[in-house]
Amino acid sequence: MPALTLLLTENFADWECALLSAAARTHLGCGVTVATPDGLPVTSMGGLRVTPHAPLERIDPKETDALLIAGGTSWESATPPDIAETLRTFDRSGRLIAGICGGTIAMARAGLLNTRRHTSNSRETLRVEFYAGEALYSDQPGACRDRHIITAPGTAPLTFTAEVLGALGLGGPALTGFLDLFTREKMGLTPT
Repeated sequence: MPALTLLLTENFADWECALLSAAARTHLGCGVTVATPDGLPVTSMGGLRVTPHAPLERIDPKETDALLIAGGTSWESATPPDIAETLRTFDRSGRLIAGICGGTIAMARAGLLNTRRHTSNSRETLRVEFYAGEALYSDQPGACRDRHIITAPGTAPLTFTAEVLGALGLGGPALTGFLDLFTREKMGLTPT
């Protein structure tokens, strides 16, 4: 089964990768390693404290099939984590790189979105140093995949999960059925 690395930062958005990591680990038997930029524990926006397995710099692209970058407030802070070189190393290796919400900002800063179709929370979100891919930006509500790069707005954890797992060859009727369970609420159930 594929091995995934989930990158979390201080004030990461709890909901953005929760479904993906749970489905991958529990239902599909994938290995999920949690990394942080410095290897220190982080606290989510919702107050969950997470102790990582390793700092990001120790994650070898040869030993993981996907690098997943969760969003959160740190990516838009005055001093965001600098992971650009690590992202470029993963990109050169052809490994899947997937960012959601603020995670797409890290990808933009590394230049990964300059030649690939992508999305994010908005065009304005990606106006950062080294980003020159505005012509390839797609304003869409769900995840976007271009080769081994996947991006998504923070409101799209379901399509983010589907794109990542599909790109890893884990799609099919079982995954579709599992993800369909999470669309029922949106499909017309109303509170009583």
